Amino acid sequence: MPALDITHATCVALGQAAVLLMGKSGSGKSATALELMSRGAALVADDRTILTRQGQTLVASCPPAICGQIEARGVGILAADHQDSAIVRLVVDLDSIEDARLPQQRHITLLGVSIPLLHTPRSVHFPAAILQTLRGGRIA
Repeated sequence: MPALDITHATCVALGQAAVLLMGKSGSGKSATALELMSRGAALVADDRTILTRQGQTLVASCPPAICGQIEARGVGILAADHQDSAIVRLVVDLDSIEDARLPQQRHITLLGVSIPLLHTPRSVHFPAAILQTLRGGRIA
């Protein structure tokens, strides 16, 4: 099974559906993850996520050395409940800003698997929209 260790990627899950948060250092990966976790998501990995292709799915997991840890900038490294793995159903690019009210549907290919991709609208509803996308998908 091919695996890829991605630096600067954080992953949280709602059940077995995960969102991979990608961006440069300081882009808000951990902050977004903490907000999602406060709304019921579970931490998979912070800052480094191992991706493994299993058939036509992409599975995220955490390097053992950092399991159950998340950085809160200005606070420190926090202990967090976590789950061992989840299927990546969504990728968020925190470095790309979304200006369109109803943006085009985008995808990113990781390890040969196409995953829906969102850019960041920088609005207060974005964490709730991420979770709802994991629950129900996007229809338009």
